[in-house]
Amino acid sequence: MSTITHRVDDRDASGVTSRARLSATSTIAAVLALAGLVAGIAGARSRGDAPAYAAALLVGAWATATVVVAFRRPTEVLPVWLAVATLGGAAGLASDRLLGVVPYAFAALAATLPTGTITGRRFRATRRFLVAIAVAGAPFVVAIALNDGLQIGVVVAESLLLGAIALGAFALRCHDASAIDRARLQWTGWGVVVATGVACVVGLMHALVGWPDALGVPIAAGTFFVPFAIALAAFDATVLRVDRLLVRTIETGGLVVLVGVVYVVVVLGFGETPTAASRRMLGLSLVAAAIAAVCFIPARHRLEELANRRVYGDRRAPDEPLQTFGARMSRAIPLDELLLQLAESLKLSMNLIAAEVWTGTNGVLERAAAVPYREPETIRLAEKESEVVARAHTQGNAWMQVWLPALVEQHRDRVLRVAPLVHSGELLGVVLCARTAQQPPFNEEEERVLTELARQVALALHNSALDTALQASLVDLRFANEELRASRARIVETADQSRRQIERNLHDGAQQHLVALAVKLGLARQLVGADPAAVATLLEELRADAQATLTELRELAHGIYPPLLMDRGLPEALRAAANRCVLPTEIDADVGRFPPNAEAAIYFCCLEALQNAGKHAGESARIKVTVEADDQVLRFAVVDDGAGFDTASDTIRGHGFVNMADRLGAIGGTLCVESSPGRGTTIRGEIPLASTPE
Repeated sequence: MSTITHRVDDRDASGVTSRARLSATSTIAAVLALAGLVAGIAGARSRGDAPAYAAALLVGAWATATVVVAFRRPTEVLPVWLAVATLGGAAGLASDRLLGVVPYAFAALAATLPTGTITGRRFRATRRFLVAIAVAGAPFVVAIALNDGLQIGVVVAESLLLGAIALGAFALRCHDASAIDRARLQWTGWGVVVATGVACVVGLMHALVGWPDALGVPIAAGTFFVPFAIALAAFDATVLRVDRLLVRTIETGGLVVLVGVVYVVVVLGFGETPTAASRRMLGLSLVAAAIAAVCFIPARHRLEELANRRVYGDRRAPDEPLQTFGARMSRAIPLDELLLQLAESLKLSMNLIAAEVWTGTNGVLERAAAVPYREPETIRLAEKESEVVARAHTQGNAWMQVWLPALVEQHRDRVLRVAPLVHSGELLGVVLCARTAQQPPFNEEEERVLTELARQVALALHNSALDTALQASLVDLRFANEELRASRARIVETADQSRRQIERNLHDGAQQHLVALAVKLGLARQLVGADPAAVATLLEELRADAQATLTELRELAHGIYPPLLMDRGLPEALRAAANRCVLPTEIDADVGRFPPNAEAAIYFCCLEALQNAGKHAGESARIKVTVEADDQVLRFAVVDDGAGFDTASDTIRGHGFVNMADRLGAIGGTLCVESSPGRGTTIRGEIPLASTPE
């Protein structure tokens, strides 16, 4: 048996594209299908019996499906396989010896659905299925062709075997198909399900009431749904609407078959064969049962609604809040609105005089929703009360009088039920229901609904708390990210400014001294022979200038990174800085050595604070620098008793304070500035040692 493949990019010698060639192939397939229809009609006329005309109508259905698919899907090979199936049916109708070809044709069609091609990832598997169909059906075809009389049993056996092989190929292609192709395969599956259901119903009717006399015609007529489904799958407007139809069909067909099987078991299983007089009544009862099975699902919903209205009046079913709460949660309704809808639903469904939802944590509960409306109110539970309430189930007045007396006090002379909202052992609130003493008491079903509902509400509250915490974390992360970007920009800008400052200091200071030294050395060279006394004086000046240049270079290097900080640590470096400060400064820094970046951050922050105090604290101010550490944190404080300033002003965001905050923040530290006019200034900072690399 040959296979049909195509490539979209191939071109023939005349330059005609593969798409055009496939369109021509589809047209030829439609013509062949119509020819098969004509042959089928001719075969039916030659036979002249009802089964032949029924088979001709079925051939017409397949021919129609071929034409529809050929025009709707002209680039696919499926019309060719449909035409083959149509011709196979016409051949079987024309001669009993060709009847064995019919299962061949339909098995090959089923193995190549939904597009008719066998290319792609499953090419080899599909090809093997087609070869298996050809090999498995050959003995049956030979047996039917050599036998003078038609053997229905042989045809049925061939159909079952080839159908099983084709079903495997069908399932394989459905597993790997895209969404559209899977929907088209489901349409074919729907047609097969309906045809199978019709066959089962016909078989059951024949077994029970002896009607119809011949099974072939009605079973063949039921297979009309298969080409009808294949044709519907070719339309874009209907291809994706098969899922619900398929589900409903399986439900309904299953119920009908179940009813029929029960009838067979009851009637024939007890050994009583229906008499001719009782067959009509049995058939009508079977039809009535099948109709009842078809109408069961919609009738059940309508009767349930009617019963609820009659029993509860304007109320809803008691478990209505439990059924609808999850649906409300999926609609992204705000939590306060969701709780209010819950209270309204509880009041209506359980015929309550009041319904309330209290929420909170750590033993503090607040009325979040109440029907009828009541002002928000807060109650506080002791630790023991919170633990007991969190472990309880739905409880009434006596229990509440002991553990929730505040709620009982608010609803005097009422019958109460309270359901704790608990998630992972944490009390998140309670649901309160109240009735008057004249109303019916709460029953077990209502208490069960409250308990189950409390679990869902507690989960919703827990998820809401997680969502709120997540949103707060996102805000903090966004703020920290913006601060990080700004601090990086400031650090880069500060580094550039420092380099420019070093360049200016070298140009205006040490470089000028070195130029003067070079000029004086040239002058000394000229005076060596003429005026030795002047040379001696000039050399003395050169020595003094070289010493001044060396001192300036040392000061410049000290400003970049003090040698004392590297060699001796924070105490010596801070004392040296205090000696250069314009205000009296006391150093209290009896600490050891720390990571270099931590020592540098503390040193330069203290140096910046000393410079700020020298500029703004006033001439009579005094400064004290304190450095202390423990196993976790390295702290410093620079305190002056000078003029101070208003921290609410923009001064707090001055360049010096920003530099200190950025320097500390780069290694996980924090800065705090405390000051007020006339009360001095305190600058505190700390660095977590655990996060500071060595």
